[in-house]
Amino acid sequence: MTLPHVDETVDVIKELVEIPSPSGNTGEVIRFTEEFLADLGVETKRNRKGGLIAVLPGENQTKHRMLTAHVDTLGAMVKEIKPGGRLKLDLIGGFKYNAIEGEYCTIETSSGKNFNGTILMHQTSVHVYKDAGKAERNQANMEVRIDEKVSSAEEVRALGIEVGDFVSFDPRAQVLDNGFIKSRHLDDKASVGILLQLIKGIVEGKVELPYTTNFLISNNEEIGYGGNSNITPETVEYLAVDMGAMGDGQSTDEYTASICVKDASGPYHYELRKNLVKIAEENGIKYKLDIYPYYGSDASAAIRAGNDIVHGLVGPGIDSSHAYERTHKESIDETTKLLWHYVQSEMVE
Repeated sequence: MTLPHVDETVDVIKELVEIPSPSGNTGEVIRFTEEFLADLGVETKRNRKGGLIAVLPGENQTKHRMLTAHVDTLGAMVKEIKPGGRLKLDLIGGFKYNAIEGEYCTIETSSGKNFNGTILMHQTSVHVYKDAGKAERNQANMEVRIDEKVSSAEEVRALGIEVGDFVSFDPRAQVLDNGFIKSRHLDDKASVGILLQLIKGIVEGKVELPYTTNFLISNNEEIGYGGNSNITPETVEYLAVDMGAMGDGQSTDEYTASICVKDASGPYHYELRKNLVKIAEENGIKYKLDIYPYYGSDASAAIRAGNDIVHGLVGPGIDSSHAYERTHKESIDETTKLLWHYVQSEMVE
């Protein structure tokens, strides 16, 4: 019994990142995951927040596991329609304006119409603005140039664009021959792709799980509360599958599975962390232990909500998180193998 090949997982990830899904507007991507699981014969249900839950029965139904990954991404909303026909943005999720400067975007109206645009500094032209390079990248200075013939707020509104419309960023997804995957929103659609393929491997391989395992595809993680509810009373272990953050002082890389020992919420469960390391070492899985200092996950949200669970966090290593991100097939593969063996392992005592 083996998992689907990593190239299949990468194909799913590429499909996922190309579906716009800023927090608050995730209906289309949830439908994609719903249909993917339906094709496998897996029943799902939606919670009231719009997330998707699938349950795979196990031998022990009195103790459950829960794995979660999130499909919601960073994005923005129209904050104001400026007199000259450009848009002021309000950001969704934790990132800085400089991370989206020059990015193509899509404005989706409440009636379902889409319009293209580009996120730019108001003072972009060096031939006009003396401080073009020095001006602060902030809400006051950055705006969306709509690719339509508009030069007034009235003309923009005539298109159907209004305050509160969602703005999503072009993922610019590329899969290179040498195994690198570049795209926005690998956080956390890389992990969603991994979980979907994990479920596929379990179902098609007729794997008998030791414990009933719940899968939550959450849709509000970037704003802090995607996985803090819908946790069954029987759930003992709750494992968030989210990106491993890379940078100075970090151990995580793009070629291994990242096991988080602590983030901004505090340490993750020590015994579960040690068990994940044991599983990796026993099965020849490459991994790195790491601390993410400015990070919170659905698992930490679940703890804050008062759930009495054993919580952990693993994921593929992602470079340039919350910007134009990159990972490698090797990290996707190692993380998938870790989860494959984890869901078939005994719980920590």
